[in-house]
Amino acid sequence: MLLLKKATKEDIHKLTDISKEAFDTDVTVGNSEVGGPPGYDSYEWHRKMMEEDHLYSFWDEEKIAGGAVLFKEAGKLYVGRIFVCPEIFRRGYGRKLMKAIEELYLEVQTICLDTPVWNVRTNHFYKKCGYTETGRDEEAVYYCKKRW
Repeated sequence: MLLLKKATKEDIHKLTDISKEAFDTDVTVGNSEVGGPPGYDSYEWHRKMMEEDHLYSFWDEEKIAGGAVLFKEAGKLYVGRIFVCPEIFRRGYGRKLMKAIEELYLEVQTICLDTPVWNVRTNHFYKKCGYTETGRDEEAVYYCKKRW
């Protein structure tokens, strides 16, 4: 059974490890070097996100399979980032995680996110999840999904 829930202190080390592993694979889809968004590999950053109620852990049975950083404001949800264990890439976990996020916030009309222009994997993924491109600049592509 898959479950998305607020992260706890006990989850932070595992979430940080998964985030680092997942974002470091971006060199295979367009990133010029190993790395990720600010704080992606930092225990302290993930702890801060947990303390501010933005960090979620995504469970598959008894094991953390990934995580998300979410921001809700004025009837809108912003997906700051999602990540899943690289060992389970391309098995539907990313789509299941996005579905769990959408189901957790049923009251939200609009869900927005952005992803790097160079990341062919995530740009394809968000379109596949029903998100529409709303803009882009030199660094990012912006997506939204309206639900009503």
